[in-house]
Amino acid sequence: QVQLAESGGGLVQPGGSLRLSCAASGSIFSIDVMGWYRQAPGKQRELVTIITNGGSTNYADSVKGRFTISRDNAKNTVYLQMNSLTPEDTAVYTCNARDARWKTAYWGQGTQVTVSS
Repeated sequence: QVQLAESGGGLVQPGGSLRLSCAASGSIFSIDVMGWYRQAPGKQRELVTIITNGGSTNYADSVKGRFTISRDNAKNTVYLQMNSLTPEDTAVYTCNARDARWKTAYWGQGTQVTVSS
């Protein structure tokens, strides 16, 4: 069992910044990849970024240069630093973790990010 607890969403003006957090608990030792997805109204869920246990990262083209994923192993937490936000970034952001041993995935509850003036 793995649980993912997300926080950090809210309302921000265009050009502003937010940092999302995803704290993992439970049987986390076989997790090898974590990432962030987002889903805007009327759109399909989109992969934003991932980070591996080795520290490798990948980003969607729409967020490259603006978003940064990072991890704190001591806290079992993954972060998403979002800078230069635009209204197009408005979405529910959800944390995801891949379990290599059981070949399954876990999802957080989602946190709302709204970018508006």
